Amino acid sequence: MLKEKFSRIVVTALLMSAGLSSAIAQDYPNRTITMVMPYAAGGPGDTITRLFATAMSKQLGQQIVVDNPAGAGGSIGTAKVARAAPDGYTLLMTHISHATNVLMIKNLPYSPVADFEPIGLTTVGPMVVTSRKDFPAKDAKELIDYIKANSSKISMGHAGIGSASHLCGLMFMDALNTKIEMVPYKGAAPALNDLMGGQIDIMCDQTTSTIPAIQSGRIKPYAVAGTQRIPSLPDLPALSEFGVKGFDISIWFGLYAPKGTPQPIIDKLSSALQRAVKDPEVIARLDSIGTAPVTPDLAVPAKLQAHLKNEIDTLGPLLTKAGVTAN
Repeated sequence: MLKEKFSRIVVTALLMSAGLSSAIAQDYPNRTITMVMPYAAGGPGDTITRLFATAMSKQLGQQIVVDNPAGAGGSIGTAKVARAAPDGYTLLMTHISHATNVLMIKNLPYSPVADFEPIGLTTVGPMVVTSRKDFPAKDAKELIDYIKANSSKISMGHAGIGSASHLCGLMFMDALNTKIEMVPYKGAAPALNDLMGGQIDIMCDQTTSTIPAIQSGRIKPYAVAGTQRIPSLPDLPALSEFGVKGFDISIWFGLYAPKGTPQPIIDKLSSALQRAVKDPEVIARLDSIGTAPVTPDLAVPAKLQAHLKNEIDTLGPLLTKAGVTAN
């Protein structure tokens, strides 16, 4: 009898909780939402965040404002979201650093997996291997041969330890089984400036940063750092076409909420995101900066969580092999 009474209490509590969650979701959102982009305003990530904030505002019927609490490799803004109330009014738009920070920062004040509820992927952008415009190699095959023959004489710039361009460089060297002098910068912009000025030889970075310099002829493109060609540079081959195996890296962005955000709210946000990735204005604007939104089937929690875990598992050994440790 006591057991049956306890069971009825548990079932009643669960039903009440489900009813409360449903009521919360029906009322959500009823005020402004903040979408945190933990990097400085004005960069590609900020552009992507503001595009989705605008598109999802239309879907949800409430304004979404963007906040840029930058610093510490994105960990300051990310920690701010981890500590926020799990009510759907503070969201996080972040990128590949969500996977790398846990590998590189000791005592990170949050867990990228345990402290967030995934909502969905937003974009997965390609990266391109480029050089100063007067570099000797004329195409990707010549570039590969030249690097193998002259690796000790070549410098490769990147946006800082753990950045996507740094990881791309490590993966490139690993795929070619060679060593290149890696030159760190405080961001992609100064590295790209030195590439255009001829102070460094090569660089691998996202198309959102490199497309303007490629189109103006200030740097020379060789190949997509992956397995497929891309619409924004249709004549540029993928490195896999030249027999380069195990080299596939992209700069991805995903949307998160604090852990404990009710599932009906996550579902509503994911639904709005799935509609946003199909928004013609979003597609056109992203195309203009050399990237594209994901397909709606990727703008869901399970796909983002699986992608994050795979990135951590893949990039951890790469950083360890390169001697990069958490500090």
